[in-house]
Amino acid sequence: MSYNSSTINKLLKPYKGLPKEIYIIFIAKIVNALGMFVFPLLTLLLTKKLGLSTTEAGIWITASGLVFMPAGLIGGKLADSYGRKKLIIVFDTLAALCYIICAIIPPSMTMVYLIVAAGFFMGVGDPAHSSIIADLTTPENRDGAFSLTYLGFNIGFAVGPAIGGLLFENHLRLFFLVDAITALMALTLIYFFVGETIHKTKEEVTEDRAMEQIATGSIFSVLIKRPMLLLFSVVAIGYNFVYAQWGYLIPLHVENNFVNEGAKLYGWMASANGAIVMIFTAILTAIFIKKSNIRKMVYGGVLYVIGFGMLGFVSTKIAFFVSVFIFTLGEILVTISFMPFIANHTPASHRGRMNSILPLLMGLGYTLAPVLTGKALEYISIPTAWKIIGAIMIISTLLMALLDNIDNRKSTVNRA
Repeated sequence: MSYNSSTINKLLKPYKGLPKEIYIIFIAKIVNALGMFVFPLLTLLLTKKLGLSTTEAGIWITASGLVFMPAGLIGGKLADSYGRKKLIIVFDTLAALCYIICAIIPPSMTMVYLIVAAGFFMGVGDPAHSSIIADLTTPENRDGAFSLTYLGFNIGFAVGPAIGGLLFENHLRLFFLVDAITALMALTLIYFFVGETIHKTKEEVTEDRAMEQIATGSIFSVLIKRPMLLLFSVVAIGYNFVYAQWGYLIPLHVENNFVNEGAKLYGWMASANGAIVMIFTAILTAIFIKKSNIRKMVYGGVLYVIGFGMLGFVSTKIAFFVSVFIFTLGEILVTISFMPFIANHTPASHRGRMNSILPLLMGLGYTLAPVLTGKALEYISIPTAWKIIGAIMIISTLLMALLDNIDNRKSTVNRA
């Protein structure tokens, strides 16, 4: 009994003693993800409901990613100038309204335009979400805070896509409406229980947090003084290119192998993804708590290589779920690492802008994946595409391991 109690305490330790606002954000993430239907099933929505080809669907999914570029840059500047909470409330509400309109109108290209517009609004608000968590935390509890909010999202996501998959075929209006309502419920929690945090960016930090000290100049001048941040983000493009196949190539592969079962099967796979995250996030956070964020990214890359690469060789129903299990463990390690790494190396004065420009750079992988993969599928088979994707992931993992080696040597020199 004492062993079990000790184990549980060890698993919960990273989540204890966090600011109360972090726990509210955790609950809000659960609520929001319970109704997150549209983006997980966007490929099937465009192809099955709107009749677009896989190439056309890839172009529109890429377009929805491209709008994040200007949206993120605008949002980062606004978050540093006017506040985090205001941005989240205003622009996430606008995104929800786009989905409400989609629930009213019949399936058409107007629906596609509204989904892209919703993506733009969410892109504007996105830097504020990460910045508000960074404002509320320190390097000592930041990994736990980002891990907890990520866990919250996936508790909801363990159920949400399965519900979305059931609504997708015959209840498309409800499909959009529930997504919008849960988003507005999550925003209500933030509105009433989470205060504005921009004032915290003006507070002095201790010497051991030198990288977070207030800086002057543009975001680009700050980045030049932090080349490791830039290199880290460039390598992460490969990680995101590969992970983006979870939302693009896997649904197509499932539908290709199991005709008319694609949406339902993918919904269960997405729910399995969320359940795995829910079960293993605390475990992996505790196991790897003493490892550097870059080292955790390397381990995550190895799991991506196995989880995604295996689909080039086997694609039975069981194989798809085994793949989900393996790459989801990698997803956990990657996700709990990259935002704390950015926050720990960013001046408090530039958090909003850094949380826009670096995810924007890393997001090129997400943005390019659908259109490049869609184009490639005109010439190669899906299994061949998976083999190429596995090779891309091997290269990205090796480059991340090289950065880890450089960072370790730099840390050793600084301590000497």
